[in-house]
Amino acid sequence: MSVTPVEKRRTPAELRARKGSTPIVSLTAYTTPQARLLDPHCDMLLVGDSLGMVVYGLSSTLPVTLDMMIAHGAAVVRGASRACVIVDMPFGAYQESPAQAFRNAARILAETGCAGIKLEGGAVMAETIRFLAERGVPVLGHVGLQPQSVNALGGFHAQGRTEADAARVIADGKAVADAGAFAIVVEGTAEPVARRLTETVPIPTIGIGASPACDGQILVTEDILGIFDVFKPRFVKRYAELGGAISAAVSAYAEDVRARRFPGPEHVYGAAVAEKRKAR
Repeated sequence: MSVTPVEKRRTPAELRARKGSTPIVSLTAYTTPQARLLDPHCDMLLVGDSLGMVVYGLSSTLPVTLDMMIAHGAAVVRGASRACVIVDMPFGAYQESPAQAFRNAARILAETGCAGIKLEGGAVMAETIRFLAERGVPVLGHVGLQPQSVNALGGFHAQGRTEADAARVIADGKAVADAGAFAIVVEGTAEPVARRLTETVPIPTIGIGASPACDGQILVTEDILGIFDVFKPRFVKRYAELGGAISAAVSAYAEDVRARRFPGPEHVYGAAVAEKRKAR
């Protein structure tokens, strides 16, 4: 009897080696059932702090806590056997010092079983990224538009539109790569700048609203499925409209309950016996 070999889980080192090769497929994931559905198709699953908006209905990612990220990170790890699972560091969990970042990253790794963490910031976070990488913590960087800095940026605006801003994004990406990150998320960045950054750094770039030239792409799963409609970024492509299908299904259920069509005999215990007794 032959046994189908179990596919090994992707690692940060393997993703790093994909630079310039087959694009890295990434999506966000927040729950075990969701991770099980996405896992066969993705190289990386990111437990993003976007869960604050998508799952909890918050207006930004800033209120997300470390405990929230750990709970959802552990859930995704339980549902994924193939994809590399990375967990976001929430706002305030790493900016204070490299030592603070390491304590919290170590807790995430230990309590979730994930493969690494992601943190936002370019040159200003290079020291922290180096500190983590040298101590065995795989780091996914994040440059360009940084949602945790939305207040300082004055809103969600595309980055790299001016010459000075483009130079800053490139410098941030190079600093993150030089510090030891295994890959970089490039978000909300002018296409030529993201393309140039991809050509410049020796590690993979993973675009979200960046460039098709990036070494991989990531989107929020709820966005591509059409079940998060608070807003739709320009860079999102809808691959399904499940929001309408869910609403229709719930509407049909509600009508059946009100009309006493549900539950039927096939949905309750002992109904068949009761019907037989009535027949006698």
